[in-house]
Amino acid sequence: MAYGKNNSRPGHTGGSKGAGPQGGGRKAQGGAPKNSKYGASQAGASRGKGKGKGKYSELPKRERRAPGRPYRSGEAFAHERGEYRANKWAGPHRPRRPRAAPVDHFDFYDENGVRLQKLMAQAGVASRRVCEQMITEGRVTVNGEAVTELGVRVNPADVVVQVDGMTVQTNDKLVYMAFNKPAGVVSTMEDPDGRPCIKDFLRSSMTERVFHVGRLDVETEGLLLLTNDGELANRLTHPSYEVPKTYLVQVRGPVESGVGAQLKKGVRLEDGVSRVDSFKLVDSAPGHVLIEVSIHSGKNRIVRRLFEAVGYPVEKLVRVEMGPVRIGSQKQGTVRNLSKVEIGHLLASVDM
Repeated sequence: MAYGKNNSRPGHTGGSKGAGPQGGGRKAQGGAPKNSKYGASQAGASRGKGKGKGKYSELPKRERRAPGRPYRSGEAFAHERGEYRANKWAGPHRPRRPRAAPVDHFDFYDENGVRLQKLMAQAGVASRRVCEQMITEGRVTVNGEAVTELGVRVNPADVVVQVDGMTVQTNDKLVYMAFNKPAGVVSTMEDPDGRPCIKDFLRSSMTERVFHVGRLDVETEGLLLLTNDGELANRLTHPSYEVPKTYLVQVRGPVESGVGAQLKKGVRLEDGVSRVDSFKLVDSAPGHVLIEVSIHSGKNRIVRRLFEAVGYPVEKLVRVEMGPVRIGSQKQGTVRNLSKVEIGHLLASVDM
């Protein structure tokens, strides 16, 4: 048995620290390098010696292909796909869009204003690129005038922007909210008698001064719109726009089959004939019936008076919808901001 040159007898490690019986010092014959536990060929491989001694290792890169497979560089494939680029780390090549030239022939053009597509994107219509496409497709109007060019700048406070006929709310100072009013709350911002009122449910940090659209009597629950948009509030409550309001009505049952037809035909009250637009039986339980009615009249306590006139006094009344806005799953006593879509539909419902 052969040992390293510094080993004089079997079992003596001598020489390099950690060398085993198969290798002594750094230059031991056939041994491993210092601190290595591998043989010569493995140690050499770890230092790059003898690395890749396979069948094609010494051939040029272009000749390492399998027989019958031509060499094709990555650039060749890129040229075929039409994606070649000088910088291989860059993303896919996309031609740069030309800058839109200013379009100042519109009466509403404002040199210091905001680009129309940016304003639409900020209002939540869509991404800026999609908004540009909407403009070029002729789907956007400003103050009733169609705009198909991308260089238009406008002042958000002075224009009415519409997409496919629906108004886009571009004025950030206007507030639109839905309040789910509980029973026992008066429909005023303040009450001299100290009763619970709308202001008690608004956050203290709110700086905008809002007012309620229409009103609900003290015992009626449900949807009440709040806004500082005076024009919208006036239109929503004006009889000429006939904005529908939907209620859930609970009365003592059973209800006779002809009551719905009677209410839709019209009932004479002390201030004239009034009627409901729709009548639908929703649920029935022993002693109680739940009915959904829709009505566009804004007369005081009109739903309660109609049902009382046909012999079914209201036990519980909840407004669940006003125009396109629904109370949905909103918790009672909470206030939420309307979404951009809800605002657009609400404005469109009164031709704004």
